[in-house]
Amino acid sequence: MKVIIIGAGAIGAHLADLFSKIKQDITIIDEDEEKLERIQADCDLMTIHASSNTPLQALRDAGVSHADLFIAVTRDENLNLSLCVLAKSLGAQRTVAKVENVEFTDPRITEAFRAAGISSIICPDNLAALDIINGLKLTWVRQRWEVHGGLLTLLGIKVRKGCEILNQPFKEIFKPDSPYHVVTIKRDAETIIPSGNDMLLEGDYVYFMTTKEFVPNMKQIMGKSHYPDVKNVIIVGGGKTAVRVANMLPAGVYAKIFESDAHRCEELIDLLDTDHVMVINADGRSVANLLEENIKKAQAFIALTGNAEANILACLTAKELGVSKTIAMIENMDYVEIAGNVDIGTIINKQALTASHIYQLLLNGDVRNIRDLMTVNADVAEFTAHPGSRITRKKVRDLGFPREAELGGLVRDGKGMLVNGETQIQPGDIVVVFCHGTEISKIEKFFI
Repeated sequence: MKVIIIGAGAIGAHLADLFSKIKQDITIIDEDEEKLERIQADCDLMTIHASSNTPLQALRDAGVSHADLFIAVTRDENLNLSLCVLAKSLGAQRTVAKVENVEFTDPRITEAFRAAGISSIICPDNLAALDIINGLKLTWVRQRWEVHGGLLTLLGIKVRKGCEILNQPFKEIFKPDSPYHVVTIKRDAETIIPSGNDMLLEGDYVYFMTTKEFVPNMKQIMGKSHYPDVKNVIIVGGGKTAVRVANMLPAGVYAKIFESDAHRCEELIDLLDTDHVMVINADGRSVANLLEENIKKAQAFIALTGNAEANILACLTAKELGVSKTIAMIENMDYVEIAGNVDIGTIINKQALTASHIYQLLLNGDVRNIRDLMTVNADVAEFTAHPGSRITRKKVRDLGFPREAELGGLVRDGKGMLVNGETQIQPGDIVVVFCHGTEISKIEKFFI
């Protein structure tokens, strides 16, 4: 596919790296030559140096009339919207615009955008906020990914001493009808696609697939029964993501936002429902400030400053002070692995979230809900099995499915169920596939 990206910032660079790795025809446009040079040094693509004020010739030079996907991710949302309309008028098949205003994601407005030629609207801050709110629902889980409203759930959990299935070979504890199974294990720097002889060790980071009904049982099995529900949250950093998180908090959950800028605190008071959110003009990285605001009564701590190091250190401090659930915004991809290794809790990266949403637009089959699991360098996605597709012709054990991929479960007739070697996938099934070391585009061929 031919893909054109305009904007070589953090998200544009991440998309360029992702798409070049899967051998797409990529062109990236920006007015900053240094950014383009850095990207070209790492990626197999074409760059065009051009001003955003005179985009028409640059789009033509990039071959926009033959583009399968046009992505506008500059810092200016109005420019992104205008460029997508222009690209569509010049012949681009699909267009994606990054915006900052969450109101632009309203279905009524996105329908008007589609009529104007904008196929998809992406708001990274909103994606991050949704991910954080989802993570607050289970304090004992590092990462949670749902299929069809939770009919199936992927749970990323840190293994501790209290785990009931610690140090036991999987072939002894997992049977074909087991209500949960292990999809992958991260052990130190190694990602393991498990076999029957593998087992969980203390300190592992493990992904389980299970059904909606069995999620509460997983809490006990993993020795996490002592983890409390979230009632009080502390948020450090009063940016756009913090505002969206605070306004999305469920009923009965209260938040304190630490923001060191006094003017921004005044803005936050106008933007937030102060009945359940308190704005504090202070440095949320200070232990003294945290103790003064009763951090030990908080069940969750969310670090959303623009500084990755500060967010990592703040979460480590919160853990030391007894907070069960810690979440850190890590914008710099170089810090993602470091953050995972120091055991800070849940990691949120807007680049990866945005890329996951855009990536599925590249795929031809019925693929959706793609998620980049940065901790284990893998992707998980929902595929729909089409009539006559390879995936429906044989039982799972006879499919010759890639070793680097795992069929986690499926949804059939409104019911979630796990997959084993004897499973026969049927046309119309929604199948969850976990991919490590193989491209989703290669797995897609089994389903179409």
